[in-house]
Amino acid sequence: MTLAAQDIEMADLPDNLQKRDYSPYHFFSAEEWSRFRADTPMTLTADEVQRLRSLNDPVDLGEVRQIYLSLSRLLSTHVESSQMLFEQRKRFLSMSETKTPFVIGIAGSVAVGKSTTARILAQLLSRWPSSPKVDLVTTDGFLYPNAVLQRENMMDRKGFPESYDVGALLRFLSAIKAGQPNVRAPSYSHMTYDVLPDQYTVIDRPDILIFEGINVLQSRNLPADGKIVPMVSDFFDFSIYIDAEESLIHSWYVNRFMRLRETAFKNPESYFHRYATISEDAARAIAEGLWHNINLKNLHQNILPTRPRADLILQKGPNHLTEKVALRKL
Repeated sequence: MTLAAQDIEMADLPDNLQKRDYSPYHFFSAEEWSRFRADTPMTLTADEVQRLRSLNDPVDLGEVRQIYLSLSRLLSTHVESSQMLFEQRKRFLSMSETKTPFVIGIAGSVAVGKSTTARILAQLLSRWPSSPKVDLVTTDGFLYPNAVLQRENMMDRKGFPESYDVGALLRFLSAIKAGQPNVRAPSYSHMTYDVLPDQYTVIDRPDILIFEGINVLQSRNLPADGKIVPMVSDFFDFSIYIDAEESLIHSWYVNRFMRLRETAFKNPESYFHRYATISEDAARAIAEGLWHNINLKNLHQNILPTRPRADLILQKGPNHLTEKVALRKL
């Protein structure tokens, strides 16, 4: 499904009105978007980009120059504006509280490149002239442990909204936004495919926090009695959705699985080690099953519906590079 499919239905409007006129987004080609870089300097090297990108993700210095430098410049204006508004409100309320971190949420399907985007952005933002402290946290650590998911018969729902400890997510982000020091985020191992018991990443009052996960823009049912029911995205100052055609994500997921079969899965400690010893055809069939029975369902039911809630959408093409950018109008 493309970005255009999110436009408002125009059946009841005059024929001479264009859908894009009523979209909440501005749309840009990658070339158009690259012009917004202006004089933003390139602060990453080709070797650094190669280390930051995920398996099967071909993002290179050209992609950083065309897409991410403009995004870095845009985010700098949002951070500066947020800090100015904070100071004005502090004076208005006669309060002495310190500024809180600017939180950026990054959402999108599995295998679409969220982790690469998050890591590259974290490095670019930390190299602004003001040298802000930038931290990166993923939602993986907030999944319920496998033992809990197995007990509740939810292993085939891992990654769905109900597989996360939402209370822990909200407590973490609330503490971050309250400016609390040394807030702990649980750690996760992709090798063991499980939360690491009693292991945490400590986040100590960063200037910017990047919070990445497939369902971070997920909404919740509204309470009938009007009580305040916070959502994870309530704590975001800016949100990004990484998008691509469903067929492309499908292909990237299966190809990544097959690559992992030749690399990480060979480690005896890997949760998926058993897939390294079976035939290629059998492994591909398993990858297809995981895609259709778990990840595709999650994409349709929970992830894709959150796309219109993002402030910015990066739409990737067949080569895994960004082709279009949609920026929400103010």
